[in-house]
Amino acid sequence: MNKRGFASRGEDMITNSFNRALDLLESSLSATSLRRQVITNNLSNAETPNFKRSEVSFEARLGEALKAEKEVQPTGYLTNEKHIPFSRPVDINAVDPRVTLDYLTTAKNNGNNVDVERELNDSVKNQMMYELMTSVVSHQFRLVNIVLS
Repeated sequence: MNKRGFASRGEDMITNSFNRALDLLESSLSATSLRRQVITNNLSNAETPNFKRSEVSFEARLGEALKAEKEVQPTGYLTNEKHIPFSRPVDINAVDPRVTLDYLTTAKNNGNNVDVERELNDSVKNQMMYELMTSVVSHQFRLVNIVLS
């Protein structure tokens, strides 16, 4: 803060960077939580006839949004509000995890497409991602405590 009580440009950048990191971590943690629920549902229905597995898509869409932020978008002059804009910026906070149903494959004779090994592998990978992100959040707040003390 400067003498007038306003954040300087450097402090504002740090605050924005911290908030952005926490927003990204929060949405990623939500995605891993949803993924855990979906994997659990898939595993519990592994022997149900004609059950189709679901999966969560998030990281690829978030990566596309982050990449689109860095790209220079063409601008155009719109003469009417009903005209279609050249580009529509994607807000990374608006990227939510989506559950999709895999109805195209069949792994078993009963119409079920749940592969238990794949689901267990996805579960372990998801758990590792969750632990990594929680440790990053913890680290971020440790840094804040260091700065404040």
